[in-house]
Amino acid sequence: MTSEKTLRAVLVGTGSVANSHAEAVAAYPHAELVAVADLSLAKASEFADRYGIARAYADLDEMLAVEHPDVVLICTPPAPHREQALAAFAAGAHVIVEKPPAPSLDELDDMRAAAEAAGRQLAVVFQQRTGTAAAHVRGLLQGGALGRPLVAVCQTLWFRGPEYFAVPWRGRWETEGGGTTLGHGIHQIDLLAHLLGDWSSVQGRLWRLDRETETEDVSTATIVFEAGVVAQLITSAVSPRETSSIRIDTQKATITVDHVYGHGHENWRITPAPGFEDESAAWEFPDVEERSAHAPLLRDVFDALRDGAPLPPTADAPARSLEIVAGIYASAAADGAVVTPELLGAHPTHRAGFASPVTDLRR
Repeated sequence: MTSEKTLRAVLVGTGSVANSHAEAVAAYPHAELVAVADLSLAKASEFADRYGIARAYADLDEMLAVEHPDVVLICTPPAPHREQALAAFAAGAHVIVEKPPAPSLDELDDMRAAAEAAGRQLAVVFQQRTGTAAAHVRGLLQGGALGRPLVAVCQTLWFRGPEYFAVPWRGRWETEGGGTTLGHGIHQIDLLAHLLGDWSSVQGRLWRLDRETETEDVSTATIVFEAGVVAQLITSAVSPRETSSIRIDTQKATITVDHVYGHGHENWRITPAPGFEDESAAWEFPDVEERSAHAPLLRDVFDALRDGAPLPPTADAPARSLEIVAGIYASAAADGAVVTPELLGAHPTHRAGFASPVTDLRR
Protein backbone atom coordinates (compact mmCIF):
# COMPACT_ATOMS: atom_id res chain seq x y z
CA MET A 1 0.00 0.00 0.00
CA THR A 2 1.49 3.31 -1.10
CA SER A 3 -1.41 5.77 -1.10
CA GLU A 4 -2.26 7.84 1.95
CA LYS A 5 -5.62 8.85 0.50
CA THR A 6 -8.72 8.66 2.67
CA LEU A 7 -11.74 7.67 0.61
CA ARG A 8 -14.92 9.73 0.96
CA ALA A 9 -17.77 7.21 0.77
CA VAL A 10 -21.53 7.75 0.58
CA LEU A 11 -24.28 5.16 0.85
CA VAL A 12 -27.69 4.95 -0.84
CA GLY A 13 -30.42 2.72 0.58
CA THR A 14 -30.77 1.99 4.31
CA GLY A 15 -32.17 -1.55 4.34
CA SER A 16 -30.63 -4.29 6.44
CA VAL A 17 -27.59 -4.89 4.22
CA ALA A 18 -26.60 -1.22 4.56
CA ASN A 19 -25.61 -1.96 8.17
CA SER A 20 -22.93 -4.37 6.95
CA HIS A 21 -21.56 -1.67 4.64
CA ALA A 22 -21.50 0.97 7.37
CA GLU A 23 -19.72 -1.41 9.74
CA ALA A 24 -17.20 -2.37 7.04
CA VAL A 25 -16.38 1.27 6.31
CA ALA A 26 -15.99 1.97 10.03
CA ALA A 27 -13.51 -0.92 10.29
CA TYR A 28 -11.34 0.45 7.47
CA PRO A 29 -8.88 3.13 8.63
CA HIS A 30 -8.62 5.00 5.32
CA ALA A 31 -12.30 5.53 4.43
CA GLU A 32 -15.06 7.66 5.90
CA LEU A 33 -18.80 7.39 5.38
CA VAL A 34 -19.70 11.06 5.00
CA ALA A 35 -23.36 10.89 3.91
CA VAL A 36 -26.32 8.59 3.38
CA ALA A 37 -29.40 8.84 1.14
CA ASP A 38 -32.76 7.12 1.19
CA LEU A 39 -36.11 7.89 -0.41
CA SER A 40 -37.28 8.43 3.17
CA LEU A 41 -35.33 11.27 4.72
CA ALA A 42 -36.46 10.05 8.14
CA LYS A 43 -34.87 6.64 7.53
CA ALA A 44 -31.72 8.25 6.17
CA SER A 45 -31.49 10.51 9.23
CA GLU A 46 -32.03 7.62 11.62
CA PHE A 47 -29.30 5.62 9.87
CA ALA A 48 -26.95 8.60 9.96
CA ASP A 49 -27.53 9.03 13.70
CA ARG A 50 -26.91 5.31 14.30
CA TYR A 51 -23.48 5.37 12.64
CA GLY A 52 -22.36 8.93 13.31
CA ILE A 53 -22.67 10.00 9.67
CA ALA A 54 -22.59 13.76 9.18
CA ARG A 55 -25.37 14.29 6.62
CA ALA A 56 -28.54 12.60 5.36
CA TYR A 57 -30.35 13.14 2.05
CA ALA A 58 -33.59 12.10 0.39
CA ASP A 59 -32.09 12.39 -3.09
CA LEU A 60 -29.01 10.66 -4.54
CA ASP A 61 -28.30 13.37 -7.13
CA GLU A 62 -28.29 16.06 -4.46
CA MET A 63 -25.95 14.00 -2.30
CA LEU A 64 -23.56 13.47 -5.22
CA ALA A 65 -23.56 17.16 -6.11
CA VAL A 66 -22.86 18.30 -2.56
CA GLU A 67 -20.52 15.59 -1.29
CA HIS A 68 -18.33 14.80 -4.36
CA PRO A 69 -17.62 11.27 -3.06
CA ASP A 70 -14.84 8.93 -4.12
CA VAL A 71 -17.05 5.85 -3.67
CA VAL A 72 -20.80 5.25 -3.76
CA LEU A 73 -22.13 2.20 -1.91
CA ILE A 74 -25.41 1.07 -3.50
CA CYS A 75 -27.60 -0.92 -1.08
CA THR A 76 -30.99 -0.55 -2.78
CA PRO A 77 -33.16 -3.24 -4.44
CA PRO A 78 -31.95 -4.25 -7.93
CA ALA A 79 -34.34 -2.19 -10.08
CA PRO A 80 -32.66 1.24 -9.61
CA HIS A 81 -29.05 -0.03 -9.63
CA ARG A 82 -28.33 1.00 -13.23
CA GLU A 83 -29.66 4.54 -12.82
CA GLN A 84 -27.87 5.02 -9.51
CA ALA A 85 -24.57 3.60 -10.77
CA LEU A 86 -24.61 5.75 -13.90
CA ALA A 87 -25.24 8.85 -11.77
CA ALA A 88 -22.32 7.91 -9.53
CA PHE A 89 -19.95 7.37 -12.46
CA ALA A 90 -21.04 10.68 -14.02
CA ALA A 91 -20.12 12.33 -10.71
CA GLY A 92 -16.64 10.78 -10.87
CA ALA A 93 -17.14 8.15 -8.17
CA HIS A 94 -16.35 4.45 -8.02
CA VAL A 95 -19.30 2.13 -7.32
CA ILE A 96 -19.67 -0.81 -4.96
CA VAL A 97 -23.09 -2.35 -5.57
CA GLU A 98 -24.95 -5.08 -3.74
CA LYS A 99 -25.90 -8.27 -5.53
CA PRO A 100 -27.56 -8.83 -7.85
CA PRO A 101 -25.79 -5.97 -9.63
CA ALA A 102 -28.72 -5.40 -12.02
CA PRO A 103 -32.03 -6.99 -12.97
CA SER A 104 -30.75 -7.68 -16.51
CA LEU A 105 -27.54 -8.25 -18.44
CA ASP A 106 -28.22 -5.23 -20.65
CA GLU A 107 -28.40 -2.98 -17.60
CA LEU A 108 -25.18 -4.46 -16.21
CA ASP A 109 -23.55 -3.88 -19.61
CA ASP A 110 -24.56 -0.20 -19.35
CA MET A 111 -23.05 0.00 -15.87
CA ARG A 112 -19.77 -1.60 -16.98
CA ALA A 113 -19.55 0.67 -20.03
CA ALA A 114 -20.18 3.76 -17.90
CA ALA A 115 -17.47 2.70 -15.46
CA GLU A 116 -14.97 2.25 -18.28
CA ALA A 117 -15.88 5.56 -19.90
CA ALA A 118 -15.45 7.36 -16.57
CA GLY A 119 -12.23 5.55 -15.70
CA ARG A 120 -13.87 4.27 -12.52
CA GLN A 121 -14.32 0.82 -11.01
CA LEU A 122 -17.51 -1.23 -10.61
CA ALA A 123 -17.32 -3.78 -7.78
CA VAL A 124 -20.17 -6.17 -6.93
CA VAL A 125 -20.64 -7.45 -3.39
CA PHE A 126 -20.40 -11.24 -3.46
CA GLN A 127 -19.02 -11.65 0.05
CA GLN A 128 -19.10 -15.46 -0.11
CA ARG A 129 -15.89 -15.25 -2.18
CA THR A 130 -14.03 -13.79 0.79
CA GLY A 131 -12.34 -15.49 3.73
CA THR A 132 -9.08 -17.38 4.03
CA ALA A 133 -10.76 -20.77 3.47
CA ALA A 134 -12.21 -19.84 0.06
CA ALA A 135 -8.90 -18.30 -1.00
CA HIS A 136 -7.02 -21.43 0.13
CA VAL A 137 -9.33 -23.82 -1.74
CA ARG A 138 -9.25 -21.67 -4.86
CA GLY A 139 -5.46 -21.73 -4.78
CA LEU A 140 -5.40 -25.52 -4.43
CA LEU A 141 -7.79 -25.94 -7.36
CA GLN A 142 -6.02 -23.48 -9.63
CA GLY A 143 -2.61 -24.89 -8.78
CA GLY A 144 -3.63 -28.46 -9.53
CA ALA A 145 -2.82 -29.75 -6.05
CA LEU A 146 -6.12 -31.63 -5.88
CA GLY A 147 -6.06 -32.94 -9.44
CA ARG A 148 -8.71 -32.04 -11.98
CA PRO A 149 -12.15 -31.10 -10.60
CA LEU A 150 -14.82 -33.42 -12.00
CA VAL A 151 -18.30 -33.03 -10.52
CA ALA A 152 -19.96 -30.51 -8.21
CA VAL A 153 -23.18 -29.98 -6.28
CA CYS A 154 -24.38 -26.49 -5.32
CA GLN A 155 -27.35 -26.10 -2.97
CA THR A 156 -29.00 -22.95 -1.67
CA LEU A 157 -31.82 -24.24 0.50
CA TRP A 158 -33.29 -21.25 2.31
CA PHE A 159 -36.65 -20.46 3.88
CA ARG A 160 -38.71 -17.39 3.10
CA GLY A 161 -42.25 -17.42 4.46
CA PRO A 162 -45.35 -15.83 2.94
CA GLU A 163 -44.67 -12.53 4.72
CA TYR A 164 -41.38 -12.22 2.82
CA PHE A 165 -43.20 -12.29 -0.51
CA ALA A 166 -45.86 -9.88 0.78
CA VAL A 167 -43.36 -7.01 0.39
CA PRO A 168 -44.68 -5.21 -2.72
CA TRP A 169 -41.50 -5.32 -4.85
CA ARG A 170 -40.62 -8.95 -4.09
CA GLY A 171 -41.65 -11.90 -6.19
CA ARG A 172 -42.39 -9.80 -9.28
CA TRP A 173 -40.37 -9.92 -12.49
CA GLU A 174 -40.75 -6.19 -13.07
CA THR A 175 -39.43 -5.01 -9.70
CA GLU A 176 -37.21 -7.81 -8.36
CA GLY A 177 -35.98 -9.09 -11.70
CA GLY A 178 -36.21 -12.74 -10.73
CA GLY A 179 -37.03 -15.18 -7.98
CA THR A 180 -34.94 -17.19 -5.56
CA THR A 181 -32.34 -18.03 -8.24
CA LEU A 182 -31.45 -14.37 -8.72
CA GLY A 183 -32.12 -13.17 -5.18
CA HIS A 184 -30.68 -16.03 -3.14
CA GLY A 185 -28.93 -18.72 -5.18
CA ILE A 186 -26.64 -16.26 -6.92
CA HIS A 187 -24.42 -16.15 -3.79
CA GLN A 188 -23.48 -19.84 -3.95
CA ILE A 189 -23.48 -19.85 -7.75
CA ASP A 190 -20.95 -17.02 -7.59
CA LEU A 191 -18.78 -18.86 -5.07
CA LEU A 192 -18.91 -22.01 -7.21
CA ALA A 193 -17.81 -20.05 -10.29
CA HIS A 194 -15.14 -18.25 -8.25
CA LEU A 195 -13.68 -21.67 -7.47
CA LEU A 196 -14.20 -23.35 -10.86
CA GLY A 197 -13.92 -20.53 -13.42
CA ASP A 198 -15.91 -19.77 -16.54
CA TRP A 199 -18.93 -21.78 -17.67
CA SER A 200 -19.64 -23.35 -21.05
CA SER A 201 -23.31 -24.39 -20.86
CA VAL A 202 -26.36 -24.38 -18.59
CA GLN A 203 -29.76 -26.05 -18.53
CA GLY A 204 -32.43 -24.98 -16.05
CA ARG A 205 -36.04 -25.21 -14.94
CA LEU A 206 -38.17 -22.99 -12.69
CA TRP A 207 -40.76 -24.23 -10.20
CA ARG A 208 -43.47 -22.70 -8.03
CA LEU A 209 -44.13 -25.18 -5.23
CA ASP A 210 -45.73 -23.29 -2.36
CA ARG A 211 -45.39 -19.48 -2.28
CA GLU A 212 -47.70 -16.80 -3.65
CA THR A 213 -45.22 -15.31 -6.10
CA GLU A 214 -45.03 -14.42 -9.78
CA THR A 215 -41.46 -15.73 -9.96
CA GLU A 216 -40.04 -19.10 -8.96
CA ASP A 217 -39.62 -20.32 -5.37
CA VAL A 218 -37.43 -23.27 -6.51
CA SER A 219 -35.09 -23.78 -9.46
CA THR A 220 -32.96 -26.67 -10.70
CA ALA A 221 -30.06 -26.51 -13.15
CA THR A 222 -27.03 -28.26 -14.59
CA ILE A 223 -23.92 -26.21 -15.35
CA VAL A 224 -20.90 -27.40 -17.34
CA PHE A 225 -17.73 -25.39 -16.72
CA GLU A 226 -14.96 -24.81 -19.26
CA ALA A 227 -12.64 -26.90 -17.06
CA GLY A 228 -14.89 -29.91 -17.76
CA VAL A 229 -16.73 -29.92 -14.43
CA VAL A 230 -20.40 -30.91 -14.33
CA ALA A 231 -22.36 -29.18 -11.54
CA GLN A 232 -25.90 -29.82 -10.34
CA LEU A 233 -27.75 -26.89 -8.71
CA ILE A 234 -30.88 -26.57 -6.63
CA THR A 235 -32.09 -23.28 -5.20
CA SER A 236 -35.06 -23.08 -2.84
CA ALA A 237 -36.96 -20.51 -0.79
CA VAL A 238 -39.17 -23.16 0.87
CA SER A 239 -36.63 -25.22 2.90
CA PRO A 240 -37.12 -24.97 6.71
CA ARG A 241 -33.66 -26.31 7.68
CA GLU A 242 -31.53 -23.81 5.82
CA THR A 243 -28.16 -24.62 4.30
CA SER A 244 -25.80 -23.20 1.70
CA SER A 245 -23.62 -26.03 0.45
CA ILE A 246 -21.03 -26.69 -2.23
CA ARG A 247 -19.35 -30.01 -2.92
CA ILE A 248 -16.56 -30.40 -5.49
CA ASP A 249 -15.17 -33.84 -6.26
CA THR A 250 -11.69 -33.81 -7.80
CA GLN A 251 -9.35 -36.60 -8.85
CA LYS A 252 -7.69 -36.53 -5.43
CA ALA A 253 -10.27 -35.24 -2.94
CA THR A 254 -13.75 -34.03 -2.08
CA ILE A 255 -14.12 -30.39 -1.03
CA THR A 256 -17.21 -29.37 0.91
CA VAL A 257 -18.45 -26.16 2.46
CA ASP A 258 -21.67 -26.18 4.48
CA HIS A 259 -22.96 -22.97 6.06
CA VAL A 260 -25.93 -20.63 5.72
CA TYR A 261 -24.99 -16.96 5.30
CA GLY A 262 -21.25 -16.96 6.01
CA HIS A 263 -18.34 -19.39 6.39
CA GLY A 264 -15.11 -19.90 8.30
CA HIS A 265 -12.56 -22.70 8.40
CA GLU A 266 -14.89 -24.91 10.44
CA ASN A 267 -17.39 -24.93 7.57
CA TRP A 268 -14.93 -26.38 5.05
CA ARG A 269 -13.56 -29.90 4.71
CA ILE A 270 -11.14 -31.57 2.28
CA THR A 271 -11.42 -35.36 2.26
CA PRO A 272 -8.67 -37.26 0.38
CA ALA A 273 -9.52 -39.98 -2.12
CA PRO A 274 -8.13 -43.46 -1.40
CA GLY A 275 -4.40 -43.44 -2.08
CA PHE A 276 -3.94 -39.69 -1.59
CA GLU A 277 -4.01 -39.55 2.21
CA ASP A 278 -0.29 -38.73 2.37
CA GLU A 279 -0.81 -35.59 0.32
CA SER A 280 -3.53 -34.18 2.57
CA ALA A 281 -1.11 -32.50 5.00
CA ALA A 282 -0.28 -30.00 2.25
CA TRP A 283 -3.99 -29.14 1.91
CA GLU A 284 -4.48 -27.95 5.49
CA PHE A 285 -6.03 -24.54 5.97
CA PRO A 286 -3.80 -21.65 7.09
CA ASP A 287 -3.31 -21.03 10.78
CA VAL A 288 -4.64 -17.46 10.56
CA GLU A 289 -8.35 -17.37 9.82
CA GLU A 290 -10.61 -14.70 8.38
CA ARG A 291 -14.30 -15.46 7.90
CA SER A 292 -16.30 -14.45 4.85
CA ALA A 293 -17.95 -11.06 5.32
CA HIS A 294 -18.51 -7.62 3.85
CA ALA A 295 -15.56 -6.15 5.76
CA PRO A 296 -12.75 -8.07 3.99
CA LEU A 297 -14.39 -7.48 0.61
CA LEU A 298 -14.68 -3.73 1.09
CA ARG A 299 -11.18 -3.62 2.59
CA ASP A 300 -9.65 -5.28 -0.48
CA VAL A 301 -11.66 -3.10 -2.87
CA PHE A 302 -10.73 0.07 -0.96
CA ASP A 303 -7.05 -0.94 -1.04
CA ALA A 304 -7.24 -1.35 -4.82
CA LEU A 305 -9.05 1.97 -5.31
CA ARG A 306 -6.55 3.88 -3.20
CA ASP A 307 -3.64 2.45 -5.19
CA GLY A 308 -5.27 2.60 -8.61
CA ALA A 309 -4.86 -1.16 -8.89
CA PRO A 310 -7.18 -3.70 -10.56
CA LEU A 311 -10.00 -5.06 -8.44
CA PRO A 312 -9.07 -8.12 -6.37
CA PRO A 313 -10.37 -11.61 -7.27
CA THR A 314 -12.98 -11.24 -4.53
CA ALA A 315 -14.62 -8.42 -6.52
CA ASP A 316 -13.74 -8.93 -10.19
CA ALA A 317 -15.75 -10.63 -12.99
CA PRO A 318 -18.97 -8.75 -12.13
CA ALA A 319 -21.00 -10.43 -14.89
CA ARG A 320 -20.04 -14.10 -14.57
CA SER A 321 -22.53 -15.31 -11.98
CA LEU A 322 -25.30 -13.06 -13.34
CA GLU A 323 -24.72 -14.65 -16.76
CA ILE A 324 -25.13 -18.12 -15.24
CA VAL A 325 -28.37 -17.02 -13.60
CA ALA A 326 -29.53 -15.49 -16.90
CA GLY A 327 -28.68 -18.77 -18.60
CA ILE A 328 -30.87 -20.68 -16.15
CA TYR A 329 -33.80 -18.37 -16.86
CA ALA A 330 -33.21 -18.45 -20.62
CA SER A 331 -33.06 -22.24 -20.56
CA ALA A 332 -36.29 -22.43 -18.55
CA ALA A 333 -37.94 -20.22 -21.16
CA ALA A 334 -36.89 -22.74 -23.81
CA ASP A 335 -38.17 -25.81 -21.91
CA GLY A 336 -34.77 -26.71 -20.48
CA ALA A 337 -32.72 -26.27 -23.67
CA VAL A 338 -28.94 -25.91 -23.49
CA VAL A 339 -27.78 -22.28 -23.26
CA THR A 340 -24.17 -21.36 -24.03
CA PRO A 341 -22.32 -18.07 -23.45
CA GLU A 342 -22.41 -17.46 -27.20
CA LEU A 343 -26.18 -17.94 -27.34
CA LEU A 344 -26.69 -15.77 -24.27
CA GLY A 345 -24.47 -13.05 -25.72
CA ALA A 346 -26.99 -12.40 -28.48
CA HIS A 347 -30.12 -13.70 -26.80
CA PRO A 348 -33.30 -12.08 -28.19
CA THR A 349 -35.09 -11.80 -24.82
CA HIS A 350 -33.00 -12.71 -21.79
CA ARG A 351 -30.37 -10.00 -21.98
CA ALA A 352 -33.12 -7.47 -21.36
CA GLY A 353 -34.83 -9.32 -18.50
CA PHE A 354 -35.30 -12.70 -16.90
CA ALA A 355 -39.08 -13.19 -16.98
CA SER A 356 -39.65 -16.86 -17.81
CA PRO A 357 -42.34 -19.54 -17.56
CA VAL A 358 -42.61 -21.13 -14.12
CA THR A 359 -44.08 -24.61 -13.68
CA ASP A 360 -46.73 -24.28 -10.96
CA LEU A 361 -47.03 -27.42 -8.82
CA ARG A 362 -48.92 -25.90 -5.91
CA ARG A 363 -51.86 -27.82 -4.49
